[in-house]
Amino acid sequence: MKLLRFGAPGQEKPGIVDANGTIRDLSSHLSDLSGEHLDRRALERLASIDTSTLPEVAADIRLGPCVSGVGKFICIGLNYSDHAAETGAEVPPEPVIFNKWTSAICGPNDNVVIPRNSQKTDWEVELGVVIGKTARYVDEASAMDHVAGFCVVNDVSEREFQLERSGTWDKGKGCDTFGPLGPWLVTPDEIADPHQLDMWLEVDGKRYQNGNTRTMVYQIPYLISYLSQFMSLQPGDVISTGTPPGVGMGQQPQVYLKPGQRMRLGIEGLGEQTQAVVAESDDSTR
Repeated sequence: MKLLRFGAPGQEKPGIVDANGTIRDLSSHLSDLSGEHLDRRALERLASIDTSTLPEVAADIRLGPCVSGVGKFICIGLNYSDHAAETGAEVPPEPVIFNKWTSAICGPNDNVVIPRNSQKTDWEVELGVVIGKTARYVDEASAMDHVAGFCVVNDVSEREFQLERSGTWDKGKGCDTFGPLGPWLVTPDEIADPHQLDMWLEVDGKRYQNGNTRTMVYQIPYLISYLSQFMSLQPGDVISTGTPPGVGMGQQPQVYLKPGQRMRLGIEGLGEQTQAVVAESDDSTR
């Protein structure tokens, strides 16, 4: 299934994409696509619905983040060997973990706002993993049983805030609008192998990132098992699993986002996002 949320910010309803690509309204069957509705039994109930009986939704409706009520937005740094090489970093001996604040989450096509005093706002297309079942001290063999689905994430990053100011990476990663999620939450039955997905990102039509999830250093079962040794992963939590090469910081010379530009990005089987880049004072979504 391809599940989604649609409507004005803060008023989103749950939806599903039918076999013809039409959005259908699921709100008569559940209140929202939040953690309590993402376990396997709940997803099986949704899969049994005859989508032709559901109301159609206008194709041009705004899409919200594909999951609501996210408790933790966990990111993995330097998790693609070719991306680590372009930044001059060593492949880490264990996964690098950082957070994006949940206030960074926005819809897949909402504006991305360059924060005040930013000079180095960058892009990162990433595969997101949404947790559907509590994971605590799980092993790799059972890790995928805890996955509700996958989505596209743009891990927007302010590199000066992240790398040139004292402290951790988090303050360069969690600015408002720095976490577009969606368009869809795609259930695992639709993805034959999440480690064989093409992924790409363009700015103003120029392709900068053109990678594949096969170059992940630490794959999804390992990441879930690893993270669950240090925290419980709860239904609705999102893990953003790293980016392939082609980020702005890795260009020669470096290239960063400017107001008026447009990003377009996608992952095979998971859909596309498109975001206008705006200055703080120009953001019409606020």
